[in-house]
Amino acid sequence: MTNFEIQGLNPEILKAIKDLGFETPMPVQEKVIPVMLESDRDIIALAQTGTGKTAAFGLPLINMSNTSQSAGIQVLVLCPTRELCLQITDDLNSFSKYLPDIHILPVYGGANIENQIRALKKGVQFVVATPGRMLDLINRKAADLSAVKNVVLDEADEILNMGFIDSLNDILKVVPKERRTLLFSATMPDRIANIAENYMNNPLEIVVGSRNSGSENVKHLCYTVSSKDKYKALKRIVDYNPNIYGIVFCRTKRETGEIAEKLIKDGYNAEALHGDLSQAQRDYVMQKFRIGNIKLLVATDVAARGLDVSDLTHIINFNLPDDIETYNHRSGRTGRAGKTGTSVVIAGLKDKSKLRQVEKSINKKFEHKEVPKGKDICEKQLFSLIDRMEHVDVDNEEINNYLPAIFKKLEWLEKEDIIRRFVSLEFNRFLNYYKDAEDLQAAKSDNDSKDRSAKNEGRKSGRKSDKFGNDTQKASRKAERGFTRLHLNIGKKDGLYPNVLIELINKTESGNKVKIGKIDLTKKDTYFEIKSDQANSLLNDLKNVFYKGRKVTVKAV
Repeated sequence: MTNFEIQGLNPEILKAIKDLGFETPMPVQEKVIPVMLESDRDIIALAQTGTGKTAAFGLPLINMSNTSQSAGIQVLVLCPTRELCLQITDDLNSFSKYLPDIHILPVYGGANIENQIRALKKGVQFVVATPGRMLDLINRKAADLSAVKNVVLDEADEILNMGFIDSLNDILKVVPKERRTLLFSATMPDRIANIAENYMNNPLEIVVGSRNSGSENVKHLCYTVSSKDKYKALKRIVDYNPNIYGIVFCRTKRETGEIAEKLIKDGYNAEALHGDLSQAQRDYVMQKFRIGNIKLLVATDVAARGLDVSDLTHIINFNLPDDIETYNHRSGRTGRAGKTGTSVVIAGLKDKSKLRQVEKSINKKFEHKEVPKGKDICEKQLFSLIDRMEHVDVDNEEINNYLPAIFKKLEWLEKEDIIRRFVSLEFNRFLNYYKDAEDLQAAKSDNDSKDRSAKNEGRKSGRKSDKFGNDTQKASRKAERGFTRLHLNIGKKDGLYPNVLIELINKTESGNKVKIGKIDLTKKDTYFEIKSDQANSLLNDLKNVFYKGRKVTVKAV
């Protein structure tokens, strides 16, 4: 008999969770489920994201549901984002797969509201909603909440962080006063305490771990560097962890785009996620990330809210957030479901005070590390390669057909020479890149704000560097043979990046045929190369092009 059976769930639910591979309850489930099944008390449960909170409230609520459609909406689950809304709905549907009369409806902004109204009219027992869309349905008198017996506030601190406090108050005024309220949150700021005081009746507080603390399975590392070396440090951290699958958090949309663009240009499997993406673009990026086709998601906090992705190995804070509680949410995205994870901060010496505040908040100390040196990275990558080779699946039946020809081709090489060449084939780019790599450890006195050393180096070499240490002198270099170099009067500050430039060119009459070479972006200008025999045609096509209402001027350099 499993612990889930001991807790009193019905056979159909036990069968469903067995299909999902659940054997014993996680701590939050172990504490919440019996209380919900045995009493109607309000509950505040404080636990990190990814600790099994949906099952903690979902299993008992499904267990006690009236399956008659005429019973009306019995459970209202409020959550901060579309992604979390869909994730909770998927989980509840999985838990109730052997209860066909249980109907669960997600309602959120961005979807057709008429379809949602029609689904409500057919009858559902569970509504999982974002506050804005729920309030819209209430105002249209399309959602009858008079039969609601349980209200769940999931990720309550994030609901408040996203500015839904007024919507939340308006919704809670509409649902019956004789109800149970269940509040799940990673942290317990004062605003959450106010919600509890105003809308809950003598709630039982259940804490998994320490109050406002981070996950016990997350290791917190800090690398301190000069601001001009932050991007280089990021690359080294990623290279030092060959199997990384994580999120890089940046402070602004612009920084997110720049970091993602640089990673892609440097050969990393990365994409950006920020507020300027359409919903379709966001869904496309997230689908690629969830299935592992993208290994690094570069995101702002707002864009990443509500993301629920399993098995993340790392969270990297390219910048520390302004709000200390936000660090807790970031780091809580890894180390889930009993697995271990790592939260990394790339800091400057000026961040010392904020690091201490974070340590106090998570009740843990950062492990301060030196930025990996080139030799250490090469060693890590080499043994990762060897490990992959050792464990690769070999289809003997198919590969045997090719072996005689391969053996004949390589018979002049000794075994050691074959291994040496195989390793070099996969490994030379790391050896070459890190051969003379400098030490990135921060100096004792941090000159971040002025970057004096970068400026001095620039004066000596006659080169200029931007905030990432990029060489902006590339703008004046000569085109490669057979190519012509063109100049545009718009650049990064206008939101122009390589993908945008290519899209701009593709929209011209000759765009799809144009072969584009090197692209160099500065703050105000863009330089790019195209095949010389296509230059005049493209120059002519771009004469009357406008970008964001501004006339684009283009000329050959």
